[in-house]
Amino acid sequence: MGKLLIVGTVAFDEIETPFGKTDKILGGAATFIGLAASQYNVESGIVSVVGEDFPQSYINILEDKNIDLSSLEIVKGGKTFYWKGKYHNDLNSRDTLVTELNTLADFNPVVSEGFKDADVVMLGNLHPSTQLSVINQMKKRPKLIVLDTMNFWMDNALPELMEVIKHIDVLTINDEEARQLTNEYSLVKAAKAIQKMGPKYLVIKKGEHGALLFHEEDIFFAPALPLEEVFDPTGAGDTFAGGFTGYLAATDDISFNNMKNAVIHGSNLASFSVEQFGTERMESLKKEEVNKRLHQFKALTQFDIELK
Repeated sequence: MGKLLIVGTVAFDEIETPFGKTDKILGGAATFIGLAASQYNVESGIVSVVGEDFPQSYINILEDKNIDLSSLEIVKGGKTFYWKGKYHNDLNSRDTLVTELNTLADFNPVVSEGFKDADVVMLGNLHPSTQLSVINQMKKRPKLIVLDTMNFWMDNALPELMEVIKHIDVLTINDEEARQLTNEYSLVKAAKAIQKMGPKYLVIKKGEHGALLFHEEDIFFAPALPLEEVFDPTGAGDTFAGGFTGYLAATDDISFNNMKNAVIHGSNLASFSVEQFGTERMESLKKEEVNKRLHQFKALTQFDIELK
């Protein structure tokens, strides 16, 4: 069984989409990553922080999925990170209405002894200095370090971001962020520029248009499954990351060919995540459903061609 260390937010989300709205519900990058990775035979642990207001029922949800919470700090008297957002009709764009960092503002991650030898480290979207701090706490270099980031850190902490990028193996960002980071419109040129910064591999997420995987001169494309219903895209990218890293940790194979499979597994799980609000769908997801949809992915992309 591989060991996966997940770094990111465990949070409260309040979401409004054209299909409805929620009160405060369970959210956060590390939460979605952990729930997705729990679909695989992997030992996973979360490094994060919450306040005393974080309910035991949410902790139970994570522990019931065999996610180790020994590195989850609970601050007495503190309040949990809170995000409120409203999605537009196309579900691709959203407005952030409220962001309250709360305990996250002074978060100093501490990796428990049991996970300092993790095979795979998934650095969820956080301040780059926090991500680097976790890398520096590892007893030995993990087999694979994956970093997720966003344009906010490119705007506000670019030097720190560039430093952490030097230490990773895989960067996962969306197409807009890849262009911003490199000043290249062509994603192929952007990928080459990013690989020169440090990462051997790059995953560019394109939302409902799938994902691209780059390594040296090789490119792989995974489609997004056309869905009848999309209720809430919150956490889809983190779910993708959880499927991607969970699969790699479970198979103990970080070759480019196996990363192709990992991208498909990540895309597959993300397609479930958007079907209900928050983490609801990922909490109830069964292995049989995952496997059935993997076959749909295969059918979507498989074809025979006769060359003359």
